[in-house]
Amino acid sequence: MADVYGDVLEKSKRFLSEFSVPGLRKGSKLHKYGTQLVALAHREQVSLRISLDDVAEFDEDLSREILGNTVRYQKLFSEAVSDILPDYQQHEVQNKDSLDVYIQHRLLLEARNRGSDEVRDPKNQYPPELLRRFELSFTPPSAQKPLSIRQITADRIGTLVTIRGTVTRATEVKPAMTVATYTCDQCGSETYQPITGIQFTPIDMCPSKECQTNKSGGRLYLQTRGSKFEKFQDVKIQEDSDQVPVGDTPRSMTLLCRGENTRLCQPGDHINVTGVFLPVQRTGLKAMMGGLMSDTFLQVHKIDRVKKGFEEASLECLSETEARTLAQEPLFYDKLAASLAPEIYGHDDVKKALLLLLVGGVDRQTQGMKIRGNLNICLMGDPGVAKSQLLSYIDRIAPRCQYTTGRGSTGVGLTAAVMKDPITGEMILEGGALVLADQGICCIDEFDKMNESDRTAIHEVMEQQTISIAKAGILTTLNARVSILAAANPAYGRYNVKKSVEQNIQLPAALLSRFDLLWLIRDKPDANTDLRLAQHITYVHQHNTHPPREVEPLDPDLMKRYITTCKQKDPIIPESLTEYIVYTYVELRKEAREDPRNATFTSARNLLAVLRLSTALARLRFAEVVEREDIDEANRLMEMSKFSLVDDDTTTRRTRPVDQIYAIIRDLQKGGTVVKYDDARQRCIAKGFNPEQFDECIDEYERLNIWHLNAARTRIMFTQ
Repeated sequence: MADVYGDVLEKSKRFLSEFSVPGLRKGSKLHKYGTQLVALAHREQVSLRISLDDVAEFDEDLSREILGNTVRYQKLFSEAVSDILPDYQQHEVQNKDSLDVYIQHRLLLEARNRGSDEVRDPKNQYPPELLRRFELSFTPPSAQKPLSIRQITADRIGTLVTIRGTVTRATEVKPAMTVATYTCDQCGSETYQPITGIQFTPIDMCPSKECQTNKSGGRLYLQTRGSKFEKFQDVKIQEDSDQVPVGDTPRSMTLLCRGENTRLCQPGDHINVTGVFLPVQRTGLKAMMGGLMSDTFLQVHKIDRVKKGFEEASLECLSETEARTLAQEPLFYDKLAASLAPEIYGHDDVKKALLLLLVGGVDRQTQGMKIRGNLNICLMGDPGVAKSQLLSYIDRIAPRCQYTTGRGSTGVGLTAAVMKDPITGEMILEGGALVLADQGICCIDEFDKMNESDRTAIHEVMEQQTISIAKAGILTTLNARVSILAAANPAYGRYNVKKSVEQNIQLPAALLSRFDLLWLIRDKPDANTDLRLAQHITYVHQHNTHPPREVEPLDPDLMKRYITTCKQKDPIIPESLTEYIVYTYVELRKEAREDPRNATFTSARNLLAVLRLSTALARLRFAEVVEREDIDEANRLMEMSKFSLVDDDTTTRRTRPVDQIYAIIRDLQKGGTVVKYDDARQRCIAKGFNPEQFDECIDEYERLNIWHLNAARTRIMFTQ
């Protein structure tokens, strides 16, 4: 057995010393691990990661054995590195810490007090864990696919596995003892105890030869200065929703992170974690109650943060040149919106609003105040208008998103719950859905069925982007920089046209004003629309894809990468547009005051909503500055959302768009006979009409001799 161990040790040394990859210059070789060993010897690097792909290229049988018995080969490779590391040291290490000084001082005392021919007590020898100043871990083969937690069974104990899941809890990083150093009060000798698990039993009696010979019964006292500590973090992950079978609950697993593997993830992150699946011995009452059963954990070797729904090849952002090329395509804004849930028919403006929700606006920080950039949207409508399907699609395409329902969520489940740490016993906070979705999107379905006491928990999140906690002696403020996407039904199940808008919605004004856009999606009977909708649904049901279109939707992966790239831009609003923005807001307030059918609550938050939408549109164009067209499109979306609330059978539905545009231009006349063409066009576009409808109105009323245009088409002159 010793020969086998020695052979594998020599093979490990040869791999670390001789393995090479092609260099930058033709014909040159780069010793991949030799370079890292030099950095380890000079304390310039702490972690040494050994790729099992490299080991398989060197010796395939060795790679297979490492996968099956990782803990043994981790110790063996660590011993190999310790043996060959002095050969790679080119100069003396200058930055020595307290443990280096402690060990050097003990070696000097030992050399002074003991003769050269005296053999030291093996129990008092320095353990290799105390002298090693590096960490060694393995990275899995590239062909190894991540597994779900329920696929990790007892036959994988001791093997290297890769698991996919979502982080639900991450404790603080604390020091964990790896080598305990004791001093005897009788003989003065030192005893060392390597610690491999979470718990250990301290040694109380001195095991040295001198104390046993004299039978003095020396007591050992722990020396903190001479002990070795390393960073330790306990992380809990849970299965992703797509890995849970129907009717089952998601399973969870505990990860033990040490050293450089700490602080690599936080709650809400989707990760691929590689580690060794190991059992842990139960102690105390749990051991008596549990019998032969053991708890398990994963000893972490590597953590990779991934974005949900992304393939491995699409994790990176697009280059600036690629993004600008895409943004300059004709009708790219409409093409992006059409690429959102192409299997769902219609809802063009709703999809544009959801696209801006994915991109988000720009946060503004001032002294003592923060103005959020995240958008909040509420979709309210009749049953069967694909509200939940739109939410599900956003949940799939957003890099960071949490999906929940109103009846299945409580205020504590949305914000944070007080839990007891299973390791330290302290009271800790475990974040809810809004905390886990920090810097992402939280989709809340059946928003109207949520209890009023639970719904008030999100008021602070929607505007201040924080969650204030005062529970169990814990006073803190958690970040919840999240966009809320809510879906709700009207108060009577379906929209009742005989009731007012306030009676149909029945949500408090304080909550409605926090939504930047409130869409009412109604299921109105219309022969042409019903025919096209039925044809669309039957085609999707038959072919499992959307019907062919004039503009082919973008690939979802390309769309995700483009949105991620756009979010890196921080466009600004130029001073030249300030007066125009102020004017449009004042007109909006005036209309809200004069129109008795206006059911929305117009306030300064509507002005901030226009600014957020315009900056999101500028991001979508990959631009640095907001333009007037962005302001007009933001105003148009605001108008269309309000138009959906007041559009009933007795008002504007029977009025032609051309006649509505004429009324708008007539209002701009203000007793005069001339209206600027550009002002009229911008005002009509901001009201939700497209340029073709505006041109049709100009031509039609010019033929009726209501007005005339000058030759340069800059002024509209009324004939009377």
